[in-house]
Amino acid sequence: MKEELEKKVADAIRDPKNVGEMPDADSVGTVGNSECGEMLRMWVKYKEQDGEKIIDKASFQSFGCETAIAVASLATELIKGKTADEAIQLKPEELSGELGPLPPMKIHCAELVQGALRSALSPQTEEQKKESTAQPGNELSPTLQDSLNEGQSQSGDGLKIKFLDEPN
Repeated sequence: MKEELEKKVADAIRDPKNVGEMPDADSVGTVGNSECGEMLRMWVKYKEQDGEKIIDKASFQSFGCETAIAVASLATELIKGKTADEAIQLKPEELSGELGPLPPMKIHCAELVQGALRSALSPQTEEQKKESTAQPGNELSPTLQDSLNEGQSQSGDGLKIKFLDEPN
């Protein structure tokens, strides 16, 4: 990575914004990337403003590299005040914001964040909502660690992970 990008990533992860689960979130999305072993979960909370539902706050948890954490931190700030439709249309390069253009080997980090965001903002069926909230003690959604532990302890249909498409 370029020295300037490394400095920006280091600055972003030194004080990441909006890290951690959000128990009162309205939606949650989780994605994983099989090539690099990274996973990211994003929580979103809406508010009503001028008769429109907009994103009030977002948070994330990540098992990923520093660049993925930096992009997720920036993205949770960037989507505040946007509607779900506006946020879902953001491209990976827009989500990486002030980090600037990512090198080809790091583009997957922004794509991971985009995937988690789209997963959280996509309409869910009632069954999908129940699946994402079915953890004792966590009425809305489990932490990423809870999901991983559940997937390991159950046989059969354990943890469901949506993998991102491989780049061409």
